[in-house]
Amino acid sequence: MKKEQNKNTETLKTANFVVLPHVSHFLTSILANNYSTKTHDSYKRDLLTFDKFLATEMSHLSFKELDKHTIELFKAYLNSDDRKTTLNKGTAENRLKSGSVNRMLSSLRRYFTYLVDMDFESPIAPTSIKLVRAEKKHGQVAELSELISLIEYPTKVEKNKFVALRNRAMLETLFASGMRISELLGLKLNQLDKSGRIFIQGKGKKQRFIYLTDRSKEHIDAYLKLRVDDFPYLFIPKRGLNAGEKNKRIAPNYLQMKIKKYRELIGINVPTSAHSLRHGFATYLAEQGANPAAIQVLLGHESLDTTTRYVHASDKYAEETHHKFHPLK
Repeated sequence: MKKEQNKNTETLKTANFVVLPHVSHFLTSILANNYSTKTHDSYKRDLLTFDKFLATEMSHLSFKELDKHTIELFKAYLNSDDRKTTLNKGTAENRLKSGSVNRMLSSLRRYFTYLVDMDFESPIAPTSIKLVRAEKKHGQVAELSELISLIEYPTKVEKNKFVALRNRAMLETLFASGMRISELLGLKLNQLDKSGRIFIQGKGKKQRFIYLTDRSKEHIDAYLKLRVDDFPYLFIPKRGLNAGEKNKRIAPNYLQMKIKKYRELIGINVPTSAHSLRHGFATYLAEQGANPAAIQVLLGHESLDTTTRYVHASDKYAEETHHKFHPLK
């Protein structure tokens, strides 16, 4: 898996644009404005998809001849079964979901906005690129009792004490704070104090406080009692500990794999991942009557609309409200 990711990264680095002009300047501006290399790569990948579409499907048009109709054809291309993959791996097997299509269209908007801002020729007005209609999905989150069982499961099933206490502490921390998996695995020991309040830099380099519960602090302390090393990260792989690799971090795939295994062993039928614990954190805070604006701050969302997508899944709360307040109950 790691070799495949490295290969994809190298392919992305060497990929060349055929049709789109000034892309290198645009991508440089992304890094110059303090966005991450991950964001840079995401823009490059999306623009390569559009460039490949223009070079193969719209080869009769020059860049200057692109118009709104070209964008509509690109949307249809993204929704087709014979769409070519970005990294030259043949035909894509699955149709893209609306979220992925809209991410690509947003990348195009940003690129054409850059052309306009820099006084380069832009055949398409950025505002004319309209997003596609998103699927209405009903959010799923496991019952609170099931999430608690999942969080507690490592100390029941893992034979190695270090792994058991560490994995339990990781899951307790995820559900206590609502942090993202990348934020969890990037935590360092020097970020902890007795208050249970941790200052982190999250997605998009946005900074915020996250808060631990007394319960999660107890499990972190139990895990740290086994640590006699001076490694910087809070959660470290056992292999890295044995090998003396100080900067070794736990891979996201490892934690996701463990959560999947615990879920299957427990018999939770709702798909559950590290992100589900973040989702559950928001949902069950909402069920207890927490203010959505406060949940927004805790999750580190820029928009309240994003937060409501997490908390709308509170069916139990909605049902109780219906029974309690309906005028003809």
